[in-house]
Amino acid sequence: MQETQILSTRPQPLPETPSDGLGRRVLVFDACHVGVVLRSVLFVETVLAVGAMFGAESPLAWLARLSLLTGGALPATLAWLITACSLKTVLQRRSVALQCAAGVLIGALAGCYACGMLVLVGVPDGPPWLASAASGALLSAVLVAALLLRARARTPAATTARLSELQSRIRPHFLFNTLNSAIALVRDEPARAEALLEDLSDLFRHALVEQGESATLAEEIALARRYLAIEEVRFGERLRVQWVIDPRTGGAQLPPLLLQPLVENAVKHGVEPAPQGGKLRVTTELRGSRAVVTLTNTVPPGGPRPGGAPRGHGIALANVRDRLRLLHDVQCDFSAGMHNGLYRVRISLPLRA
Repeated sequence: MQETQILSTRPQPLPETPSDGLGRRVLVFDACHVGVVLRSVLFVETVLAVGAMFGAESPLAWLARLSLLTGGALPATLAWLITACSLKTVLQRRSVALQCAAGVLIGALAGCYACGMLVLVGVPDGPPWLASAASGALLSAVLVAALLLRARARTPAATTARLSELQSRIRPHFLFNTLNSAIALVRDEPARAEALLEDLSDLFRHALVEQGESATLAEEIALARRYLAIEEVRFGERLRVQWVIDPRTGGAQLPPLLLQPLVENAVKHGVEPAPQGGKLRVTTELRGSRAVVTLTNTVPPGGPRPGGAPRGHGIALANVRDRLRLLHDVQCDFSAGMHNGLYRVRISLPLRA
């Protein structure tokens, strides 16, 4: 087994350079990301809207000036995003300082491009090339600084989420129950006991080894299968699991160790409290260019609490939602709650090649 850090180990200081779980440098401003594109355009338009107020004698004059400025600045903003996206692979190999300098330089060139667009329509009498370049560089610097802070925030957030999930996952009672089940099977069904211990070993190996920034949906499904195989031995016929997996969705990216806590919640809060047990259904399907993961489980007698979620789901679900947003930003969709008498968790992800 690989050497790993344990929870009592003193935490390492946070690096000044943003990196993923494997120590590799991370692109501090991913202009290919939909969330970055939307925020960049919105930020530039907000600055233009405020700047257009100066000298505007009426709301109509302000709107006309804003439209004119947008005609020059919007293509320049898109040019900045396209250029930064095209240079993504090159920039990722460079240090953070060089990435920031490149972003500001591209912004200055984009400012000159915006000025040139306005010159083509004959707006400024004396083209303010220097002021346009400085404005583009300043706006780019603000954008890059904001994205750099977000990239640095990913490391402690991901670490905190991982430790929280690790503590909630490796509970002593789960380990003891699994070992007791294996002991009971050793004499009568040794092959089944061996398979149970292999599943337990693999589950702990995935939970304890250092994880990267993301894992594939296929890997998460395989880990969830091993966890449920252990629980099926313990619960027997009380736990009924149905899998409907579309292999085309296996390449979708998830934060590591994200699916298993959702499955564990379904067993703990939906199956274990019910005397007659319960049913868990896991489905994945391809919808256009997105992978949709759905987990549904029955609820124990008495139904969910008034808030709409079975007791105990809240913290883990909030953790899952935050980790998904860190990885996919606005490109993911997460929902959880009662649906047709069952508790349902639904995750929609972009399917990357």
